Amino acid sequence: MKCFAAKVEEGVKGEDGKPSVGPVYRNLLSEKGFPSRDSDITTTWDIFSKSVEKFPDNKMLGWRQIVDEKVGPYMWKTYKEVYEEVLLIGSALRAVGAEPGCRVGIYGANCPQWIIAMEACAAHTLICVPLYDTLGPGAVDYIVDHAEIDFVFVQNTKIRGFLEPDCKSAKRLKAIVSFTNVGEEQSYKASEIGVKAYSWLDFLHMGKEKPEETNPPKPSNVCTIMYTSGTSGEPKGVVLTHEAAATCVIGVDLCLDQFEDKMTHEDVYLSFLPLAHILDRANEEYFFRKGASVGYYHGDLNALHDDIQELKPTFLAGVPRVFERIYEGIQKALQELNPRRRLIFYALYKYKLAWMNRGYSHSKASPMADFIAFKKIKNQLGGRIRLLVSGGAPLSLEIEEFLRVTSCCFVLQGYGLTETLGGTTLGYPDEMCMLGTVGIPAVYNEIRLEEVPEMGYDPLGENPAGEICIRGKCLFSGYYKNPELTEEVMKDGWFHTGDIGEILPNGLLKIIDRKKNLIKLSQGEYVALEHLESIYGQNPIVQDIWVNGDSFKSMLVAVIVPNPETLNRWAKDLGFTKPFEELCSLPELKEHIISELKSTAEKSKLSRFEYIKAVTVETKPFDVERDLVTATLKNRRTNLLKYYQVSIDEMYRKLAAKRS
Repeated sequence: MKCFAAKVEEGVKGEDGKPSVGPVYRNLLSEKGFPSRDSDITTTWDIFSKSVEKFPDNKMLGWRQIVDEKVGPYMWKTYKEVYEEVLLIGSALRAVGAEPGCRVGIYGANCPQWIIAMEACAAHTLICVPLYDTLGPGAVDYIVDHAEIDFVFVQNTKIRGFLEPDCKSAKRLKAIVSFTNVGEEQSYKASEIGVKAYSWLDFLHMGKEKPEETNPPKPSNVCTIMYTSGTSGEPKGVVLTHEAAATCVIGVDLCLDQFEDKMTHEDVYLSFLPLAHILDRANEEYFFRKGASVGYYHGDLNALHDDIQELKPTFLAGVPRVFERIYEGIQKALQELNPRRRLIFYALYKYKLAWMNRGYSHSKASPMADFIAFKKIKNQLGGRIRLLVSGGAPLSLEIEEFLRVTSCCFVLQGYGLTETLGGTTLGYPDEMCMLGTVGIPAVYNEIRLEEVPEMGYDPLGENPAGEICIRGKCLFSGYYKNPELTEEVMKDGWFHTGDIGEILPNGLLKIIDRKKNLIKLSQGEYVALEHLESIYGQNPIVQDIWVNGDSFKSMLVAVIVPNPETLNRWAKDLGFTKPFEELCSLPELKEHIISELKSTAEKSKLSRFEYIKAVTVETKPFDVERDLVTATLKNRRTNLLKYYQVSIDEMYRKLAAKRS
């Protein structure tokens, strides 16, 4: 059996109340120790400035202008042009009083100005603090105050939020810089609270008038305080140093460089995940290291396909929901084919899959199948796609396999957290045994599992499983102003992720559960809610699901958003001709959904106490606008409970009435 990770330490059986820990695993490139790092790349400023020297005329940042509500073609700034603008913005920051160590906020959708502001911070040892474009004003207010932000770069449509009375922390700001323009009313309101507002052009002009030499950071300096949205409570400020960020990028470079099909300065990345999120930030830093190009979506995720067709990217990264939508779109198109053509498609699918399972690369498994059936899918992804990476949550095995076969490119899963700079593990291209796993440890990290006795996970058992713990060079320094929480997750140098993993005999890591959101029902049984949502979410009737349990209750209930296409087929079979909203109110639908969930539970061999006993049917998917999910579409459990509290109480009331 081919082994993909190196075991460098044996596991230790727990004693005296301490949990058992499993063996320590590393990347094969790190078996004898972590590789030495490039001496000229020790900070994120090094990454950018060295690429400016090597690739001055390469396209770096691309965007689409919207004129008269029409989206135009991509326009580009070269590495040299971006560098010149970075120097001006950095000089202007120093001119308005920014000193090394100051916190500078960046708030807005992905765009060139976002990156220019970020690089300007690096040029002068300022600490960049991203503000999620998808966080509500309350969270932004909290972060500005908690991080003690002095200056902030803001998308022009977001300035108003800073000047509302609810945003009390705005008074501590010294300057607000718009990505574009500042209206007269906004400028006046800012001056009323003692804050100076600048347009982007005004700030550039100030930098030109008052030039300052750069003051690059040391490796040990803080690069960014990145606040994680979390699924409950206030955001946590994750402190990341320049050394950790640069090491992470070098590690990805070393890992990908061992494969025949390498990423180069000619590659193009489509950025649409929030730049304030570690996955997109890490990807962009890697592309800057290669001297490659990053094009930004024009701001409408529903029109992402248009950006893909215009940019023709070679690399796409997304959370599972993005790839689920791609998969659903392809499945819908397949259902519309005549039966003969659909039969041919699936015959070619099975044929190519068989050759891939025998070890052939995706490009050589069946060029005939690619030409006849799958080239059209690649064209829907722009026609030049070479790599798809899914992260943020586990991608279903079915969808990963389908994309590996039909997208005509490499498809990988990765795993990481903000605290580990995103790239904790990554799969290998064309290794079909990695389906359903998140790959192997990154070059500069090592992994082990720790026992979770209350959930029955033992890293030294027959099927080694436990909480995933990470140690190495690509780790955060702690939570900002929260030493108690830092000590809670960092023990003996190991970061405890809260995720439950299983290490397969070939060294691959598989995410199987979540330690948090483990509740105990009134009968004493433990239930992992996120794990159940993952299982029930595989049923075709489910588009979104939130499972709720209570330590004072013995049963589980759920809020379900039905999949419109599946629901319409069910309604058609029963002769219902109502609109979607009216179908969702039918009592027959509730009975059908509970029956479907029961079937899924039985197939997955769930315990009886893990069955869903009642559902509320919701017509609108859980969304960021209502603060029901995070930027990576993970359920915000506390907010969902508040939002659906009345429905939850009603379901439990009816269940209690049935039992009495």
